Amino acid sequence: MGVVYRARDLLHEAFGEPDCRVALKLLGESLSASADAHVLLYSEFALTRSLRHDHVVRAFSFEVDTAHQVAFFTMEVMPGLTLDRMLPECPQGLPWQELQPMALQLLDALAYTHRQGVLHGDVKPANIMVSEQGVRLFDFGLGHAEAQVRSGLPGLSRSRLNAWTPAYAAPELMAGGLPSASADLYGAACVLYELAEGRRPGERQCHQRLPRPRQLPRQYWPSLRSALAMDPEQRTLGVAELREGLANRRRLWFVG
Repeated sequence: MGVVYRARDLLHEAFGEPDCRVALKLLGESLSASADAHVLLYSEFALTRSLRHDHVVRAFSFEVDTAHQVAFFTMEVMPGLTLDRMLPECPQGLPWQELQPMALQLLDALAYTHRQGVLHGDVKPANIMVSEQGVRLFDFGLGHAEAQVRSGLPGLSRSRLNAWTPAYAAPELMAGGLPSASADLYGAACVLYELAEGRRPGERQCHQRLPRPRQLPRQYWPSLRSALAMDPEQRTLGVAELREGLANRRRLWFVG
């Protein structure tokens, strides 16, 4: 939906700020000509401007270049690679000792945004940055305010954009439903499955059972499997509960 550029904040630079680097986000060409393009971009900024978390990108300011009628907002520069660029290098999945910290950081970020009343709406590898500092969740362009808890947010439906990524979008989203915490959970679970298996869960029917991903220890599979349920009624845990389930170090012993 958007295009991101690296830039320098010349005002901060003039006042001697040591780091004036910012990321500048504009809408892509396919949306910039829309009559409500500025509202669409501002809505994303308004959703995220008050979020403060180590694993969520921080938004700074919203501006309109009146000379060119271009809206944009600035956010912090994120070093590293997006997860979709990293995954092809891991065809067998990531070892659990590498994957677990990434999983917990992603789920921490998502649980935090949900506590703030913000739904991401499009959790997928391309919206997750990985660096030496860990995982960062960004791009809330398809996000929603949960139960409209944020006053002053433009009333704009993103469903008309039809921009969901089928491999990570919950079935209810693809059927025309609204973003929800459960749909965010499903998207995150698909990402974690791909990290642990080296490939996506793929298309399946409600009755089909997924095999446990090769890099995921057996004791963590029930939690992840629940989050991957095609039927939202069968996702019996939330993001925080999935995070707790994947953080638990206890081993399960079976007799017989």
